[in-house]
Amino acid sequence: MDFVIDVLPMQILSPKDGPAAEVVNLGGRAAICLVCEHASRRIPESLGTLGLSTDDQSSHAAWDLGAGDLARQLSGRLDAPLVLGRISRLVHDCNRPPEQSDATPERTETIDIPGNRNLTSEERSARAREVYEAFHQLLSDTLDGFDTKPVLVTVHSFTPQWFGKKRDTQIGLLHDASDGMARAMMEVAPDKYKTELNQPYSAADGVTHLLAKHGTSRSIDNVMIEVRNDLLDDDAAIEDMAKTLTPMIEAAIERVGNS
Repeated sequence: MDFVIDVLPMQILSPKDGPAAEVVNLGGRAAICLVCEHASRRIPESLGTLGLSTDDQSSHAAWDLGAGDLARQLSGRLDAPLVLGRISRLVHDCNRPPEQSDATPERTETIDIPGNRNLTSEERSARAREVYEAFHQLLSDTLDGFDTKPVLVTVHSFTPQWFGKKRDTQIGLLHDASDGMARAMMEVAPDKYKTELNQPYSAADGVTHLLAKHGTSRSIDNVMIEVRNDLLDDDAAIEDMAKTLTPMIEAAIERVGNS
């Protein structure tokens, strides 16, 4: 008689780690779906520290500083559902397809990530399944729950310097194939901040994966907001930025809806 032995797939997340993503304000009435992929620096216990120092675990390499709190503020002000990532992008970047090497980067700017070196196909698959696929399934389900087509808005932050080069941009508005929301927000951007289109990144840098996967594919208006993280360094600054972005988003939605 032949015996079949079931081999359970590798597990990265434990019940203590919780789910890879969560929805805030699911009952929000606005036809807007907010997303913050890089809201958390949490590394599952099964992966230790990924070989990072304490400082590096809290750095921009692990998450978008201030972006999660900004997204929560926007969710409240706009009364819009928000899908938040709960696992560090160093475990798996939910804004990168699993087949790309930077989905589990071995180095971010000047920071090495030893725990991402020489990953086996099983380890990569486990991270993609438990983090990336779970996140995107929750986002897809959330988008399916709208009665009318929503606008997709993702919230990110970036560092004031990159490889020693100063970044003057304070708010970046990025787009994938459809530029309507980004350009409409540019038209109503206040002079208070230096706001630029497709800065400090653009689709050419491979950063609009989520917009393409859930926005372009559904033919819904979408935009990625990038805020320089020195403008999000305390609660007052985050609140000020939320007060700035809220009317920009609302006005842009009205403009693209009337175009």
